[in-house]
Amino acid sequence: MNFKSNKIIARLPKHLQAFVIRQPYNEYTYQNQAVWRYVMRKNIDYLAKVAHKSYIPGLAKAGISVNTIPRMQGMNRILKELGWAAVSVDGFIPPNAFMEFQAYNTLVIAADIRTINHIEYTPAPDIIHEAAGHAPIIANPEYAEYLRRFGEIGSKAISSSKDYELYEAIRHLSIIKENPNTDKNEIIKADKRVAEVAKSMTELSEMAKIRNLHWWTVEYGLIGTVENPKIYGAGLLSSIGESQWCMSKKVKKVPYSIEAADTDFDITKPQPQLFVTPDFAHLSLVLEEYANKMALRNGGLKGIKKLIDSKNLGTIELSTGIQISGNFNEVIADENENPVYVKTIDKTALAYKNKELIGHGITQHADGFGSPIGKLKGINIAIEDMSPTDLEAYGIYEGKVVHLKFEGQISVSGEIITGKRNLQGKIILISFKNCTVKHKENLLFHPDWGIYDMAVGKEVISAYSGVADAENFGLSFEPPKEKTQKISYTEKDKKLHDLYGEVRKIREKGKLNYIRLEEIFIILKLEFPNEWLLPLEIVELVYKENTQFKKNIINYLETLAGNKSIAHLIKDGLTLLEKDMKKIL
Repeated sequence: MNFKSNKIIARLPKHLQAFVIRQPYNEYTYQNQAVWRYVMRKNIDYLAKVAHKSYIPGLAKAGISVNTIPRMQGMNRILKELGWAAVSVDGFIPPNAFMEFQAYNTLVIAADIRTINHIEYTPAPDIIHEAAGHAPIIANPEYAEYLRRFGEIGSKAISSSKDYELYEAIRHLSIIKENPNTDKNEIIKADKRVAEVAKSMTELSEMAKIRNLHWWTVEYGLIGTVENPKIYGAGLLSSIGESQWCMSKKVKKVPYSIEAADTDFDITKPQPQLFVTPDFAHLSLVLEEYANKMALRNGGLKGIKKLIDSKNLGTIELSTGIQISGNFNEVIADENENPVYVKTIDKTALAYKNKELIGHGITQHADGFGSPIGKLKGINIAIEDMSPTDLEAYGIYEGKVVHLKFEGQISVSGEIITGKRNLQGKIILISFKNCTVKHKENLLFHPDWGIYDMAVGKEVISAYSGVADAENFGLSFEPPKEKTQKISYTEKDKKLHDLYGEVRKIREKGKLNYIRLEEIFIILKLEFPNEWLLPLEIVELVYKENTQFKKNIINYLETLAGNKSIAHLIKDGLTLLEKDMKKIL
């Protein structure tokens, strides 16, 4: 990673840096470069009419060239002027990590590029989708802030144990489906697996819903009116097939609302319905509306249970501001469904304002943590609200042996060693020795277990995915075990790629070599009879010349167009050349 090119990358936390890879620029073939160029030329021609007004000028502002696959270093030098950065990753990364990158104003760019077989639409994330789709619209300040804010909120969404299973199934499907050498039966099997996991998810988690909102806005969003929408979603901006399909009457358009959170999607197929937002400000309104429903802002028993069900690291914050981060495995509730005791297993850390409390990291609480929540029984004033006089009156101070009885039938008996206060002077943590903690008659902590640290708070005000202080917690994300498959090229494939390279160099030099172009054309007809993109690149070079060679290539392309699967691609390519000619004339 070249941190010097953009300081935003240098500020990324270590657990996110684990996903960043060096862009494999030298692995892009000349055919890859031709695919990029074809898609970009066709997209810009069409999207100039149907994309949001920020798109075309945004390409230059994001460092996106029509002719060449962008380099991350070049993009970063330009993106830093917008307050953003870009990093290369290997395909799909976990949703929480993807969102957190956005929160740090960083675009995640899948390093691979779609094959010519998937030139219109790819089931896997690729550099066309990520760079040419996502980057240009962030030149719009209001949208850029929405994207950042979405990442900030989305990264806190709690996943279910099934979410990661679905992510891995989708990642596997996208990887093998993009590889032209994959056996069809393997794709059918992977497709079935995705459907099975999706069907088993009876209730959508917070992450599933936030992922839906992301899909219907950032990826497949339309803006304007239902009758006359414009495109801003990256999935549409980067798909020469679906950007046209989505504008047809075959695709239903509905006003964007929070209902999108409950609307699922199929990542491997064109979308039959799309949401239209009136403006970018409305996106933020819906995001806030959904955030108000999340455990992040509501906490409580439901929030804790979501963390337990997720079986992943999470954090709860009490009313005093103290934060408990770990794997939550148990919660005790009273008859009114209020949490009265919470427990974690394994490494746990305590923090305040996202900074670990000194002496209360994962080393101190290596085997878990437990604490009562709520008010003392028969006392109207909560511990956190007690003045020094109140604390003395109730015998809650250092060196005092106390017997605290909480409303939820939790009792804490032991000698107070010390306490910690927040900036407002409220007690947030009390430490005991010789301490016994019980729920009714059930033992929760024994004196022989050492020092008992009790978090102070009358209620759980927030519960969210992840940890409060990632760096001190030592949080690490393990990159996906299954890597994107590198396509194995035959010697014949490599010969074709070399021919692409020759044609590209002739175009870049601006000096035509008719003899070599005719030789390449003969080789294509004899050895690569199904190749359509390279003949199209050759005819582009001679299109303004009224020669027999030009006529021969066009006739050849028209013959290839007898194949219905590529007929429209050839036709669109020739139409672009005709438009370019008119501009010259």
